[in-house]
Amino acid sequence: MPLPADVEAGIGAEKAAHTAAATWGLPDFVFQSSLTRKGSGQRELGDRLLLSGSRGAVVQIKSRTVKPKGDAEERAWIQKVTKKAMSQAKGTVRMLRLQAAEMVNGRGTTLSVAGDAYEWMAVSLLDHDQVPDAMTPTFEPIGMPALALTRRDWDFLFDQLRSTTAVLDYLFRVAEAPPVALGDEPVRYYELAAADAAAPPVDIDTELVGPGGRRFSTPLLPQVPAGAGQTNAHLVIRYVLEDVATSMLRDEISESDRLTVLADLDRLPVGMREEWGQLLLGMLDDVEQAPDGHVMWRSRRQLHQEAAGDRQMLFVCATRFDKYVEASFGSYVMLRHHQVGERTGQPDSLRSLGVLLTPNHSGNRPWDTTLVRVLGHSQLTSEQVAEFEQLWPQSGNA
Repeated sequence: MPLPADVEAGIGAEKAAHTAAATWGLPDFVFQSSLTRKGSGQRELGDRLLLSGSRGAVVQIKSRTVKPKGDAEERAWIQKVTKKAMSQAKGTVRMLRLQAAEMVNGRGTTLSVAGDAYEWMAVSLLDHDQVPDAMTPTFEPIGMPALALTRRDWDFLFDQLRSTTAVLDYLFRVAEAPPVALGDEPVRYYELAAADAAAPPVDIDTELVGPGGRRFSTPLLPQVPAGAGQTNAHLVIRYVLEDVATSMLRDEISESDRLTVLADLDRLPVGMREEWGQLLLGMLDDVEQAPDGHVMWRSRRQLHQEAAGDRQMLFVCATRFDKYVEASFGSYVMLRHHQVGERTGQPDSLRSLGVLLTPNHSGNRPWDTTLVRVLGHSQLTSEQVAEFEQLWPQSGNA
């Protein structure tokens, strides 16, 4: 991502890092710095923050604004600013744990960020055109995972994964591993991606989703860049994310809840987005073939087993949108949530996110998006379960 030409280099590096995260990830997950009062003065909270779900990264950006000197001088400078960045990140987390701060994201909305609500890490991001070979800065432990990257590394990760949540997961993963030289992050990425591809799939009980369920495995880190397929079907998921992000602004949902829903949706594995985009396009095409006066439904769902609890994603397409379709969709999500919770025996830790797409013929947009999110025990009565099961009999992975 090139530096903007109309600002000085340090500010430009911050803007470029922000733009990469907001363009290839989602602007909702990248937050500008904020000022908080400390004694009689003020303190800046991070150059940028990445927040998705329960994870957060404090990003400190250091730019070499003068002409580089010899290798020894540059190594010393990089070492110095990396230590400073880590200290600043540690201070930011400490301040946020003492007092929540109002922070503005790339969408222009404000979130109250409380330090205890997140698992934190620190990222020292270096903007430097001539990093000495094999330069691996060192720093004292700061009480949380920490990592040093170049801005080129940062751009690579966002361009490769096209998901803020996936980038954050990667940063946490490698922050616990031995460091690599600045600029070598793509090499480490492809080594880990190859290891992921060779790893055997995790065993999962396909009957948890009901009869006809099947196991699908994809590497955490795709070797092929997101969207490098022969179609643009991966963009369908991005369009859905954008639609969800903006529609919830109109619905006056709290910012915390809005970002929680977006983070859940952004957890769809990067390696599956092309296939799921093609699937949704096919489902939308199918439901438009329904005879006049009829409603056709197509659906596909997926269950992810995670340490924090099971997570179910349900994608549904219907011929049109009205109050009856909306109510039927809600009953479908509630029923499948209830059924999976019963089968796993852990309904309290189950999260289900349902996404309904219905064709829009106004010419302004291809579809309308409706969401239902269910957490924990469904609270459905036996009578409601019986009624919903008649409406939505179990069929494969629908």
